[in-house]
Amino acid sequence: MIKYALVCDQGHTFESWFSNVDGYETQVKRGFVECPACQSKQVAKAMMSPSVSTSRRKEAMRAQAASIEASAPQTAPAPPLAPAQPMALMDEGQQAMRAMVRELHQKLTENSTDVGDRFTSEARDMQSGEAPARPIHGRATLEQAKALIEEGVPVMPLPTLPDEWN
Repeated sequence: MIKYALVCDQGHTFESWFSNVDGYETQVKRGFVECPACQSKQVAKAMMSPSVSTSRRKEAMRAQAASIEASAPQTAPAPPLAPAQPMALMDEGQQAMRAMVRELHQKLTENSTDVGDRFTSEARDMQSGEAPARPIHGRATLEQAKALIEEGVPVMPLPTLPDEWN
């Protein structure tokens, strides 16, 4: 594994791990690497200090790992982990953006009615005049949301709360 310090064309810096140098190059060329702050796919390696691995350092790390393993109490096997999600360390600007997303989500949901899985039918009923117009939120599949948009129903996805992934 190799860790790169990266920077996007907007100047946001972040770090990411890759299996090797070719893995980084391939993912950048295919547009799989994006800035967590602005989602720009124009990403390049930033200056960083190298991490030199010496035989003494490797041996010290092995000894430390063995010591930790030996002192750990024996427990039942851990349950399987959930699939990995994209992650990034956040700077102050990104933390402020996270707070704004949380605030936007709160304002949208506190000033509307949660209709749950009935969102699609409720939205259509309001569009056709069968139900009184009012702000609502709920759940819809991507296909249902696309169909509503094609029918001219003004819908938008709620921003996902940052804490929902952590």
